[in-house]
Amino acid sequence: MNKRLVLIIDDNKLFAESTKDFLVNDYLDIYTASSLANALELLSKKHFDVVLLDNSLPDGDGLNCVKDILALNDQTKIILVTGYPSFENAVQALKKGVYDYFSKPIEIDELQVAINRAIRVSELEKVEQIQNYKNRVESEDILFIGTGAKFDEIRKLVEKASMVNVPVLITGETGTGKSLLAKYIHYNKEKTRPFISVNCAALPENLIESELFGAEKGSYTGAISTRKGLFEIADGGTLFLDEIAEIPIHLQSKLLGVLDDKKVRRLGGEIYRSVNTRTIAATNVDLEDFVLQRRFRNDLFYRLNVISIHLPPLREHKQDIPTFCKYFINKLSPNKKFQIADNEYNKLILYDWPGNIRELKNIIERSIILQDSNFLQPSLLLGNVLKEKSSASVKEQKDLPSLDLINQKHIETVLNNHSGNLTRTAKVLGISLSTLKRKLKEFGIKYSGSK
Repeated sequence: MNKRLVLIIDDNKLFAESTKDFLVNDYLDIYTASSLANALELLSKKHFDVVLLDNSLPDGDGLNCVKDILALNDQTKIILVTGYPSFENAVQALKKGVYDYFSKPIEIDELQVAINRAIRVSELEKVEQIQNYKNRVESEDILFIGTGAKFDEIRKLVEKASMVNVPVLITGETGTGKSLLAKYIHYNKEKTRPFISVNCAALPENLIESELFGAEKGSYTGAISTRKGLFEIADGGTLFLDEIAEIPIHLQSKLLGVLDDKKVRRLGGEIYRSVNTRTIAATNVDLEDFVLQRRFRNDLFYRLNVISIHLPPLREHKQDIPTFCKYFINKLSPNKKFQIADNEYNKLILYDWPGNIRELKNIIERSIILQDSNFLQPSLLLGNVLKEKSSASVKEQKDLPSLDLINQKHIETVLNNHSGNLTRTAKVLGISLSTLKRKLKEFGIKYSGSK
């Protein structure tokens, strides 16, 4: 379990050390600082959950330092301690962002309750923030189906990616399941850490920087408040960057810096904040081609491509279509038993599925909604596409010459090559002379030459 960090800022060393000894336990790490300068240095290196701040310090007024502390980590809960309490002082402290207010002498048991409450509030705020984000993790099972040697290799890579905290690049056509695979990699190891997903292609270019890295109040027109970026929201978990090729070239160097240094600076801000966010990126284009075209930085490509996983299109593993269909039926309608006949699966296998697994899921869902029978016929919803393909297949078969016609042409060719000599023709064909004569009569082949 990750310990919560508490910082006691007080120049009374006896008070600081005795409070530390009382508070320290299996889930709290307690640090002390005797001055504001020393405290700010510690706060710039570590994310403290709670700060116990004395209002009177050798190098300044603690209340005036609240802004600096929150600038380093706005999730920190500050408990102000003062030897000269007043109503006006308490109101001013709350206005500046102080979470709680204590006067000396402190009841240590009450302080411990306040610290535990502050930590709990911080945890609830983070959960709410993650749940309210528009691209939060869907509460669905991870789907990762595939058979054959190719998928065996993919599964090995996925297991490795789940065990190490390094960037992963997932490639494949639209609809092959890249986002589901990203979730699989995350949840195979982390059950409670945040998984945040963003489609880079869906973000306006002028908002991508603030969306990813955050923005300070007033940093651009419309920035009416300070907001965290996705790297901060996903801190401790995974940020999935879908359609990574759509990141503008001028922001790619900043993204590279965050991946290398594990620090992020908000738009319009001056402070670098440490983040422990794992990155998984996905694309449906050839990033190496983009690198050659100077549309994607080669150093960012190599940084993202520590582990590379390619998902093949559905048309390359059509043998898995029945398994996918059964999965989607169970998922979409668990209380009603739908079935698909074998001949229906054969029709689905005829189709090329340009939309891949996503298209198949859509067809199954529409079948469940629109068709009355328990025996689904999803091929009917493929419309003219499947009919045209079937018609083309039939036409191709009609256009093929019959076996008899092939035999007739072959006999005529050999006969002409031997100037109508039946004996030599029969020998080359590997048949008897009587059989050759019968075939000539059967096919109506006229000949003039020697036996």
